[in-house]
Amino acid sequence: MSHWPSEFRTFRDEKTGRTITQLTSTGNNVHFYFTENSFDRDRNAIYFLSDRDSGEDRAPHEDPSYSIYRMSLDTGEMERLSDDVLHGSGSATKTPDSTLIAYRTADERVRLLDMQSGAVTTLYERQPGFELGSVPSIASNRRYVAFCRNEVTDEHIHYRGANYAGFKERFYMIKDGRITVAYADGSGWHDVFQDTHQLGHFQFSPDDPTLGMFCHEGPWNLVQQRIWFLDFISRQARPCFRQGEHDTVGHEFWTQDGLIFFDDRGPGHDGTITSHRTQAVVTDVPVKQTVMTPFVGLIDRTGRLVRKIDMPFYCNHYHANPDNTVLVGDDVDDLVLIDISGDEARLETLCTHGTSWHTQSSHCHPTWSWDGSRILYASDKGGRVQLYLIEL
Repeated sequence: MSHWPSEFRTFRDEKTGRTITQLTSTGNNVHFYFTENSFDRDRNAIYFLSDRDSGEDRAPHEDPSYSIYRMSLDTGEMERLSDDVLHGSGSATKTPDSTLIAYRTADERVRLLDMQSGAVTTLYERQPGFELGSVPSIASNRRYVAFCRNEVTDEHIHYRGANYAGFKERFYMIKDGRITVAYADGSGWHDVFQDTHQLGHFQFSPDDPTLGMFCHEGPWNLVQQRIWFLDFISRQARPCFRQGEHDTVGHEFWTQDGLIFFDDRGPGHDGTITSHRTQAVVTDVPVKQTVMTPFVGLIDRTGRLVRKIDMPFYCNHYHANPDNTVLVGDDVDDLVLIDISGDEARLETLCTHGTSWHTQSSHCHPTWSWDGSRILYASDKGGRVQLYLIEL
């Protein structure tokens, strides 16, 4: 496997003066999706995807050939961990201590890398008529890996590309979505749930291997019930936050203490932002306009809304610190910190991110470290996607 020296450089943000460390500068480099966590809980390291060894020079929208890497945040040195080629930003996850890494390959396999033994186990191989629909998720008991599969129709395979191309078309065309569980020892897999919608964002509970959460994927303004719990014992799904007529919900994730966070933007919002600084589907509604006050919420595993915080700001994604008192969000041009510890949310600009929003890989997807002391984000402001770190 290849090793790369540090590419660290520090600079001061042009708007806030904060010190930022650019971690990478070669090729495209993408951290794990915002529902996951690239940071190692026990060591000063991150795990990420890069095309630096691919021998190709591709723009982010030209499907770079990514592989998995580990970076020491002490030295900046990087090590390639796998020869497999991955899809991109939504392709890999790991356990908090990074002993297991689950990922989906470009040829539609799900594999599990054991960092202690070095063994790579194939858990699932492509099945005719289906494609993988989200990041794999590792159960807290480490015995199972689950993921979404969606049918492939003759029509929707043509709807792909940057700026959410085909987002609405796939929502209407896909009528067979499944949650699939594979055994971590490679002994087999099976579907545990089948639905009549496109499915995505499957995530196991951080502390209960019998409970998961998934979404009906598509433009938020068209999806009538976005977030669902899945009980692996009964194999039954139940709604998480029950949506009303004006709710447009998305970007759900488990918090460290086992709650589910979600964003509700109100009518006319499809949950996207494009490189044109507009939405992808509801192009006649500005990204910051709504007839209701947007809010974010925290839900317990019974489906009870335990906190609702009005959010009169616009961010594409949020991620919560360890005790759910501060959010980091990616506004159209800036990263922001939002204090939600009191009765009213208070916003502070963190830095200018400068990303284009052109592809999923170039979305900032800011995420907190496990201890809440640092924030990792991505930006393609130099033409290729690079990683940046902010110490708080």
